[in-house]
Amino acid sequence: MGIIDFKSIKCKHCYKCVRNCEVKAVMIKDERAEIMEDKCILCGKCMKVCPQSAKTLISDLELVKGYIKAGIPAVISLAPSYMGLLPYESIGQINGALRKLGFFDVRETAEGAALVTAEYAGLLKEGKMENIITTCCPSVNDLIEIYYPSLIPYLAPVVSPMIAHGKMIKEEMGPEVKVVFLGPCIAKKKESQDSRHGEYIDAVLNFNDILRWLSEEDISIEDCEDIPFASFNPRVNRLYPVTNGVVNSVLAGQKEKDGYRKFYVHGSRNCIDLCESMVRGDIQGCFIEMNMCSGGCIKGPAVDTGGISRFKVKLDMEESIKREPVPEEELHEVMEALSFGKRFADRAPREKRPTEVQIQDILKQIGKTRPEDELNCGACGYSTCREKAVAVFQKKAELNMCIPFMNEKAESLSNLVMETSPNIVLIVDKDMKILEYSAVGEKYFGKNRQEALDMYLYELIDPSDFQWVYDSHQNIHGKKVTYGEYRFSTLQNIVYIEKEDVVLATFIDITRAEEEARQEYEKKLETIELAQKVIHKQMMVAQEIAGLLGETTAETKITLTKLCRSLLEEGSESEVR
Repeated sequence: MGIIDFKSIKCKHCYKCVRNCEVKAVMIKDERAEIMEDKCILCGKCMKVCPQSAKTLISDLELVKGYIKAGIPAVISLAPSYMGLLPYESIGQINGALRKLGFFDVRETAEGAALVTAEYAGLLKEGKMENIITTCCPSVNDLIEIYYPSLIPYLAPVVSPMIAHGKMIKEEMGPEVKVVFLGPCIAKKKESQDSRHGEYIDAVLNFNDILRWLSEEDISIEDCEDIPFASFNPRVNRLYPVTNGVVNSVLAGQKEKDGYRKFYVHGSRNCIDLCESMVRGDIQGCFIEMNMCSGGCIKGPAVDTGGISRFKVKLDMEESIKREPVPEEELHEVMEALSFGKRFADRAPREKRPTEVQIQDILKQIGKTRPEDELNCGACGYSTCREKAVAVFQKKAELNMCIPFMNEKAESLSNLVMETSPNIVLIVDKDMKILEYSAVGEKYFGKNRQEALDMYLYELIDPSDFQWVYDSHQNIHGKKVTYGEYRFSTLQNIVYIEKEDVVLATFIDITRAEEEARQEYEKKLETIELAQKVIHKQMMVAQEIAGLLGETTAETKITLTKLCRSLLEEGSESEVR
């Protein structure tokens, strides 16, 4: 389709789009939202409510600029809501501003509305249809074709004012002319691409696009020349974008009373409620103006509502636009030359439905085993748990979209950790107030969880390391701390949790390991001392042996010396003889 651009990287699985989509045309896949194009009615609500701006409208602005740059004649079909949504002092200034951008001609879409009004008048006069639903709003048309195909016989077989106008311009100026619709609606882009009449509108812009373009070119509408619109005056048909505008346009030109009761419905929820009522057969003999946008087209999804009051716009337009019909003779030639009929078709998706057993199986997976477990809170976007289970079966939703179940699961896991962890777990805030305290803490500090949660950390232990971690946002890992008063030692990891602005700590009990290490150290000292004693004794023995060897050696030396002298003396006496 290429109309709403989806940036999945921004999607934060908040399910706000699912909750606000009345037809549930948004699926959740891999925890990210995706628009199901075959089910989307382009009401634009998901785009407006997305808190992360993950959904944006794809613009035709560059395409239109390309037409003008290439010298291709481009004609603006200007939706009548411009009267309440664009700044000007006189209507002709808008014509002048758009011509300065390079448009060949500027025409009012209300011209097409006048043709559509004439078609509706013909249907009312014929009186053959049980009910007549106006077909100006493409989102309403999609709603009925996709979700309420049994009501298709009630859709007026008439094109929208945009298509009627595009067809008229192409007939008048030639097929080579590019017709650019300018309005507040995003569904018009899909309608312009519909194969039933895709050749009449070449591009669709919204008022934000045109205001941005005017700003880029430094063009102020209020300063532009007042150039009157050259074509016929659409008169009362300029009321189409406000609630009851279509009905008023039809009534303005009515000469004879018909047999239909006339009323209008606006807002997606109201439109759906009316469709449900019509399916039940509660409504007969009515001409119904239906508009998907609450407040009419002046509150379209492509309207920047900042500073704009739809009530003031409605009042101003109704006051300034006279209830004058377009004379039949001004429309006769076009009505004779062109056909403005349209055939609508059943486009309802054929989806497989789960059995009751399959629904119950899905419900059990999210902890809903009894009817009272089905909270039907709507947090996931679906009104009931069973409806969500059906969506899971059809691959539109995921099990973890159930917020109460996931919260309960997280709490249960958190409680499991806090209750069964062999390590002490502490969480404190900026004031060192204890926010969380594991059950094992009672064994070490003598305080149970309830008592600890009423305490500050300094009432339990020295908070210095915790305070340093909080102030510096630097973590401490593997620090040994002994609490003499509690007679145990710990290995501590203390970290700052930025998202929650808290400090988390885990204490591992290493008392036994430290005691074993101390005992091992003492054994080593004893061994060293014993070794020192042995060495000392060996040295003493060595010294004694050395002393004895020294004495013996000296005595031997004296004896041998004496023996040598004696032998020498004996030798001398023999020589003398």
